Parts: sequence; C-alpha cells; structure tokens
Amino acid sequence: MSPSLALLLWLILLLGLLYFDPARDRLTSVALWVPVTWLFIVGSRLPSQWLGIQVGQAAQALEEGSPVDSAIYSALILLAIGILMSRCFEWRIFFSRNLALVAFLSFALLSICWSDFPLVTFKRWFRDLGNYLVILVALSDPRPLEAVRTLLRRFCYVLIPLSVLLVKYYPEIGRRYDVWTGVAEYTGATMSKNMLGVLCLTSGIFFFWDVVTRWPERRTRRTKRIILVDVVFIAMTLYLLNMSSSATSSLCLVLGCLVIVATSSKMVKRHPTLLTVLIPIGICLNLVLVFGVGMDINAELAGAVGRDPTLTGRTVIWSAILSTHTNPLFGAGYETFWLGPRLQQVWRQTGSGINEAHNGYLEVYLNLGIFGAVILAGFLISSYRSICRRLETFPALGSLSLSLWTILPFYNVTEAAFKGQLIFVTFLLGAIIVPPTPGVRGISFNDTSSLAKPSSDLREAVSV
Repeated sequence: MSPSLALLLWLILLLGLLYFDPARDRLTSVALWVPVTWLFIVGSRLPSQWLGIQVGQAAQALEEGSPVDSAIYSALILLAIGILMSRCFEWRIFFSRNLALVAFLSFALLSICWSDFPLVTFKRWFRDLGNYLVILVALSDPRPLEAVRTLLRRFCYVLIPLSVLLVKYYPEIGRRYDVWTGVAEYTGATMSKNMLGVLCLTSGIFFFWDVVTRWPERRTRRTKRIILVDVVFIAMTLYLLNMSSSATSSLCLVLGCLVIVATSSKMVKRHPTLLTVLIPIGICLNLVLVFGVGMDINAELAGAVGRDPTLTGRTVIWSAILSTHTNPLFGAGYETFWLGPRLQQVWRQTGSGINEAHNGYLEVYLNLGIFGAVILAGFLISSYRSICRRLETFPALGSLSLSLWTILPFYNVTEAAFKGQLIFVTFLLGAIIVPPTPGVRGISFNDTSSLAKPSSDLREAVSV
C-alpha cells in the first residue's frame, strides 16, 4: 500500500469514527474540541514541529521558543477563558476548593522575582496555565463524566491510528535513529520513544477503564459495539507500546490496570479503605528506596530484571544536574533551570543535549526548590483525599482518577511528568475540584459538597 493511500484511509477511518462512533454523546459541548486540540499538542508534537519550522540552535530554541507555538497556545488559552466566562464559572468557589493547586501556581509565578530569565519564566507559566484551563473546560461541561470520556476518546482516536500510520508508512517522521548505533527508535506521532510510551499509557488506561466500567451493561447492543471499538484500540495501543520499548510506561500501564480491576472488585467495594491505605504505603516505600536508601539499590534492581544498571543513563544525568548547586529553597525559577550556563554545564558533563532531569521530583526541586516540592506534595495529598471520597460516591470516575494518581508518583521516578506532560494533564481530570455550572440541573462529580446528597440522586447524576 502506498503512503498516500494509507494516509487517505486513515483520514476516512478518523472521520468515520468521529461520526459513527457508538460511544458518541451528542449532548456534550462542541467546546470540548479546545481541550482535544490542546491534548493533541501536548501528547504529540509542537505546531512548529508538525509544520517543520526551524527555530534556531538547540540552546537558543529552548530559551526563545517559536512564535507559531506561542500564538497557537495563546489562542487556545483565550478560547478556554472565553468558554469558562460564558458558563459563568464560579472562580471564587474553585479557588477555595483547590487551595494547594492555587498555592503551587502562585509560587511558580512568584519565582519570576528570583529567576535569571524572568520573561521566559512568565511565558512558560502562562503557557502551562493552559493545561489547567482546558481541563476546566471539560469538567465544567453540563455532562462532565461523558465530557471526560469524549475528550480522551477523541484524543486517542486521532493519535493512536496516526502513530501506527507514521511508523509503518512514514518512517522519516515516525522513527528516529541513534546517531551512534543506528538502532531505530519508534516515535509515531510524538518526538521520542518515551513520549510514545506515555501516549500508549494514557490510551491503554482509558480504554481498559472504559471496558471495565461498561462491562455490567455488555448485553446491550450499543455497549457491545463500544467495547468492540475499545478492544481494537487496546490492541493498537499494545502494538505501539511494544514498538516504543518504554519500560516505565509498560510497568505503569500494568499497575494502573490492576488498580482499576481492584476498585471494581467486591472486596474493595465493601472495604474501600483497604485499597486507599495500601496505595500510599506502597508509594512511600518506593520513594524511600529511591531517595532514602540511595541510587545503588535502584541500579541493582534494574540489573536484576535485565535493564541498564544506570537506568539508561539516568543516574549519570542526576549526578550532573545536582552538581550545578541551585538555590535549595527556591530553585532556579519556574521552568528555567535548563537555560544559560547551567544547560551548557550539564551538556558538557553528560555529553548529550538533554533538557529534562528524567525525574519529576528532581525537576520540581531544580526549578522551584524545596518550597515548590512541598507545595506540590500538598496538592498531591489533597487530590488523593478528594479522589478517595469520589471513589465511594462516583466509582466510575473515581477508579480512573485513582489509577492515574497511583501511576504518577511511580512514573516520576524515571521521567519528569510534573512539567505538563500528557500523563499529568490527564491526571488533572480527576484531581481538580470544580463547582457545578450555574443554571445547569444536577451536580458536578467534582463538587465535594455533593457528598451530602442522597445516593439515588448521585446515581442519576453520573449515569453513563
């Protein structure tokens, strides 16, 4: 099959899926295309990269960015703000119920005061603000549960088949080759094998969760069709995940699916605290091994399962970036550690052009110091408490949220996902508490005040 014909077939398949999708909900807002577009950019490539626009030298590009990217990001952010204003979004209630998140974003903005690159800090803070605004667009939809499903489904409908297409028929786009060994790395619609792994992780978790939550209604004709589509996409996702060779995403996918199965079991439904207590204990033990015992333990564990004892060079990177000696309390400034002399120093020590710490906790520490890391930890703790309450009241979304929350701390041991990566943006769908939309009947599954409502009302409000 020629690449042009394959591209045409992909386009026809995409349009057919979007129009004839058995899971399509015609009552969700057309505004969902704004977060879908945003997730497409976060989960694949920047607009300038899709258009083949060169920004300049690597170090210069990291500081200046692309005017095309800035314009598209700004347009999407303004659209999101306009949508929220048209819905009369209750900002005061939102701020009061998300204090930890507001504190983290405020501290990140305040880091302009001590950043060596204050303008870059503000530009990147404003860009990353869009991660939260587009999620609010989805969660403030009059049908929030179906909006979440529609958002993730459309996103996967576009990128998963597109990645298969690029890998098989457009290798100059969907593959990269190691400059030393010449070994092929499969990237699909993304820029690296690790990003392809994150795309597969997000897709795999969503479609598995969708099958599990719809399984009790599997005898209905519509549900059978939806599950069939889900299974096909799970197969494509596993194919791409195997091509990506991303060990972190593979392990996290297994972990996330186990959490979803556990939340659906009768034992956990009878004793929900059993799971919600075991998960933080396991995460704390893992973090103690990583940061308390030392990196040698991780190297031995990696070697025991046949992986690179240096975690594919990550321990070398960690040693290099810690030798830069940034401000331990406040960091270098939001998203500006990888600029200027620090960047050149790390490049000289590692012999590579990296621009992330490959560890989410170190990344936050480098940019915002101990204070920023503590505030982020507070946000994770508060979001976990909200998810646990939601698990008892809204089990459908609660299981997905708990799965993503469980994955996030483990994933950030070897990857930097707190800097607005796809898995973190998806996690925000269950972490942010959103007040009900004024003038809309029913309740929001993110509104903690709804916990006092009778269970019959809750079931009606979140019926699928």
